[in-house]
Amino acid sequence: MNDIDHGGAGPRRGLSRRSLLTAMGGAGAALLLAACAPGGTTGDPGSVNAGYEAGDGSFTIWEVAERGDPVEHTGTTYDGTELSLADWRGDVVVLNFWYAACPPCRAEAPDLAAIHEDYAPDGVHLLGINPRDAAGAAQAFERTFEVPYPSLHDDRARGVAALEGLVPLQAMPSTVVLDRSGRVASRILGQADPQILRDLIDDVLAEEV
Repeated sequence: MNDIDHGGAGPRRGLSRRSLLTAMGGAGAALLLAACAPGGTTGDPGSVNAGYEAGDGSFTIWEVAERGDPVEHTGTTYDGTELSLADWRGDVVVLNFWYAACPPCRAEAPDLAAIHEDYAPDGVHLLGINPRDAAGAAQAFERTFEVPYPSLHDDRARGVAALEGLVPLQAMPSTVVLDRSGRVASRILGQADPQILRDLIDDVLAEEV
């Protein structure tokens, strides 16, 4: 990995092995983030109106030995289906935290849809988590961008709370890759560069089980 080592144990932040040039070339995409959610640090995870800072597209990687407990969360999708992350143990899961009026969420939607289509045969699941919108606004977003994977109606921000203590969620959108054991393997703050996200998924798929 071409990582920036901050020293000692803990997460590493930097570039996955095939992404250095891609990330450098995509730096301009981070400019979109200034128009994202209202400023302010992450609020009470139980609050529907918790504020988020705009992310810059940076990411963090946790090595296998550094990962915490599995993420436990059950919620209801916008079509009324109850879904539990525990049902996907043994598969790689990508969580994307979003809301409809967020410009970077809109910008990355086609890339996430393409990633879902490309990686579904490998057993990779994409799951949106929306802690802000009423059902109508979220469903309109899904229709407009033809989102092919489900999202949870996280109106009480329980999905954000499920990651508390495991990984900070300081931006909207944020994307989190879970390994086959349901543990946080990596996180992107802000709009996800699609090549970097693909590399992060590939790295977890390549891990021995």
